[in-house]
Amino acid sequence: MASPDAAAAALVASSIGGLAAAGSKDYITMALAQAIICGVLFLLTSVFRLGFLASFLSKPILVGFVGGLALDILVSQIAKMLGVKIDSGAEFVDKVADLFGHITTLNWWSVLISVLAVIVLMVGRRIARIVPWALIVLVVATVVVVVPHLQDAGVSVLGKVDAGPPKLTWPILSWTTWLELVPSAIALLLVTMAEGLLVSRSYGEKRGYETKPNQDLFAFGVGNIAAGATGGFVVGSSTSRTAAVDQAGSRTQLPSIVTAVGTLLLLLFGTALLEDIPSPAIGAIVGVAVLPLLGIRDFARLWKQDRFEFIVGAVCFLVTLFVGAIAGIVVSFVLALINLASRASKPAIDVLSADDNPHHSLLDPAPSGQETAPGMVVIRMAAPLFFANSTVFADAIKRAVQVSTTPPIRHLVLDLESVTDVDVTAAETFEALKRWLHDNDVTLAFSRARLPLVKRMRELGMVTDETFYDTNRAALVALAGDASAG
Repeated sequence: MASPDAAAAALVASSIGGLAAAGSKDYITMALAQAIICGVLFLLTSVFRLGFLASFLSKPILVGFVGGLALDILVSQIAKMLGVKIDSGAEFVDKVADLFGHITTLNWWSVLISVLAVIVLMVGRRIARIVPWALIVLVVATVVVVVPHLQDAGVSVLGKVDAGPPKLTWPILSWTTWLELVPSAIALLLVTMAEGLLVSRSYGEKRGYETKPNQDLFAFGVGNIAAGATGGFVVGSSTSRTAAVDQAGSRTQLPSIVTAVGTLLLLLFGTALLEDIPSPAIGAIVGVAVLPLLGIRDFARLWKQDRFEFIVGAVCFLVTLFVGAIAGIVVSFVLALINLASRASKPAIDVLSADDNPHHSLLDPAPSGQETAPGMVVIRMAAPLFFANSTVFADAIKRAVQVSTTPPIRHLVLDLESVTDVDVTAAETFEALKRWLHDNDVTLAFSRARLPLVKRMRELGMVTDETFYDTNRAALVALAGDASAG
């Protein structure tokens, strides 16, 4: 279900908060412009079919990035719940210092309203998730504040909300301000795209329907441009709302239509009902909503499953929290590339036994007697051969050849069945390896290479026609026997 999302709202607040005061006219105008920029970027990703970029944001990166945003926005909501005035547009450290510096000014009525609201929201969610507990909290809290006039006791309320239908508008900003919003719009694009496509794919698999990522991106683009042109901020695919309508049994667009109609009626006839909503209740609702985004359980699971992935998520969390959302998304992509390169540099390189089964991995400490047959070794690599792993591959082959055996290794066969591609850097490394093999009196041959790979290797000058064996399992055993007899 497409709608404003807690993660997107947190990123909007943290990115624009440093450019304008929260709630000011410039702040709202920038939010509209940000949505339009994000919409244009979505359309471009759809046209150029760039949906695959979302795959670069792995689970640890998303957990850390969104968790940092959530904690930053949570501090502002805690201040509302306590009735403490802070600068919500400040940096995280400054907001925390401001909160503790003014903690003596807290309002006990605000604290009471917040505590009761949190209890209702948390308990109600466990009892009946389908019930709109947030709406109930807002209505009851408003009545509690209005009847005894708790505004006079220091409880802050939302204030006047303009009535009327959405109006077509266009944010008027200088070009420099538009450019300042581009980095945060890119960050919003990546987060919204990753979350949206993941949600779409997961529910498509769950309910058995086909998903079209680039079509979804186009829809996000149109939706965000429409939001920015009618007074809204960035929208995406809300995980929580999608889960809610799915649990309610919805399988069509009807809930979205009902929501839109209800929102329009509220804007036309019910904005006066919003003016006295207490800020502590709003803070409690938003705080409870972003609390799961902290990713505490996800971090605990990562700690148990993979410490490196945990560190990746933790770094994204800390950078996003203490440096900013834009730095967080940059670091996220850098870590994603480092993680990708790290995994790519450790391909599966196995010595095959005579029956064509892996004997052991050459990335492990090499034991003695690892040849396929006396005087011969067959090695299989299960990955593309490129700059990140070519040196590892060459070193592994040298270790396999240099192992102490009787007779010594004189024949090397590379099983290329699982190698799908090779690049220029790998070709150069391979040429050096061929010279090393020649100097050590080791013959080299290839087996089971795919035709596109053979063509590519010939283009790079890596092989000639006579270096290929068309071996299957029986031929490989026969070849091992010939080597043994020789």
